Amino acid sequence: MVAHLLIATLGVVAGIVFGAIPGMTATMAVAVFLPMTYAYDMDTALFLLLGLYVGGISGGLVPAILINIPGTPSSITTTFDGYPMSKRGEGERALKIGILASFIGGLISLLCLWLFTPLLSAAALKFSAVEKFLIILFALTVIAALSKGQMLRGIFAGFGGVLISLCGMFSVNNSYRMVPAFMKAKMQDGFQLLPVLIGLFAIAQIFEEAEEGMRFKIEKVDTSEGGKVTKFSLKDFKGQGVNLVRSSLIGTFMGVLPGVGGSAASILAYAQAKNFSKHPELLGTGSSEGLVASESSNNGLTGGALIPLLSLGIPGDSTTAVLISAFMLQGIQVGPLFITQNPHTWNIILIALLACNIIMFIVMFYPIKWISKIIYIPRQRLYPIIIMICVVGAYATKNGRMFDAWTLLAFGVIGYIFGKIKIPASCFLIGFILGKDLENYFIQAVSAASGSLAVFFTRPIGLFIWVLIIVSVAYAVWDDRKSKKKAA
Repeated sequence: MVAHLLIATLGVVAGIVFGAIPGMTATMAVAVFLPMTYAYDMDTALFLLLGLYVGGISGGLVPAILINIPGTPSSITTTFDGYPMSKRGEGERALKIGILASFIGGLISLLCLWLFTPLLSAAALKFSAVEKFLIILFALTVIAALSKGQMLRGIFAGFGGVLISLCGMFSVNNSYRMVPAFMKAKMQDGFQLLPVLIGLFAIAQIFEEAEEGMRFKIEKVDTSEGGKVTKFSLKDFKGQGVNLVRSSLIGTFMGVLPGVGGSAASILAYAQAKNFSKHPELLGTGSSEGLVASESSNNGLTGGALIPLLSLGIPGDSTTAVLISAFMLQGIQVGPLFITQNPHTWNIILIALLACNIIMFIVMFYPIKWISKIIYIPRQRLYPIIIMICVVGAYATKNGRMFDAWTLLAFGVIGYIFGKIKIPASCFLIGFILGKDLENYFIQAVSAASGSLAVFFTRPIGLFIWVLIIVSVAYAVWDDRKSKKKAA
């Protein structure tokens, strides 16, 4: 257990570094460190990856408060009140309020994960190949939610991911596939998940930074404009109990909804805090109330996003889409049978998430003056190390194949191009992860029904999932149109 706590501390600290440096995210942190899990058993790997997840989400508050740049998308609303406090010379106070709120939000989301995941899993045990196919189809509607404002691009990317995932896979299904003959060429093992994933999220980001010249500079941090500086105390949380719980539950609920993401969770929690505040005019001027709402909600996302991942096999956000690959690499299938078939791993997840939240609080709260210096690390020194880790990890995917290293580079270029033409890489990744199961369950269901497609419309649970699919798509279309109107 001591070794597990040490590896969790490593994960949390590394996650904080990634979250605190603008442009680097929790998703990138998990993707870069994923190759290290080859050297560990599942328990140790979980402590590392969950530490990276919790640390990456939490670390985003450091630049958001000190330099008005959100380290992660979920820290957008942290800038609204955190930076004004920092300008008043209260940067340390704002950081400590945010860290404590993050810790409480993480614990509330962990409680929800413990209570609700087994219930969802028990219901999902009744699923046949039909329901499993429809659940994956429902998961693909996440693509529509993730590509708000650019839906056609997102759908293109998602189905492109499905197509690429099937290259070289399931040759026995070729008679069912309506694809050109030249696309049926044999490929040994197809494209591996790890090089594709790291290329899309890590290498592509480094290409973007290299294009800009990595000239990001910080002139001054936490500058006081004079006057009395208020120090942190627990009185800052006086009367914030309802706000804390409400915002944490909003973050958890938004995490359960696949594809919604931390930025939407923190914006909704911030809006609700403003609606219910006795002094809404103070939010946005350096109020601890807004800071509490933002940070408790985005850390509430951590446990919430794991609920659909573990109970249904649906990634809740881009980071859990990376986490699902860690389970696949260890030979564990997430989904309805996960808890019953892997009770030890389920307990380890709960323990690891609790330990990582506690470690995050200890590591960030007390030495925060030194932690805040992370934002000064030159990226031109950091990225060569990251590239080395990525290449070695990709090469080791199938015990040393240069094809996987070239795959890493190729998908890094693809991810870079996606960024240029506004195609969301997370949509491609979700399609890539779910593509194999989508085809497998479809063919199983159709074969069992002697080729009849009516089987997808005759089962009660299947009809309920169809309703969810229609509602999800309809909402995404409405939200997409609303976003376009605002942009216009």
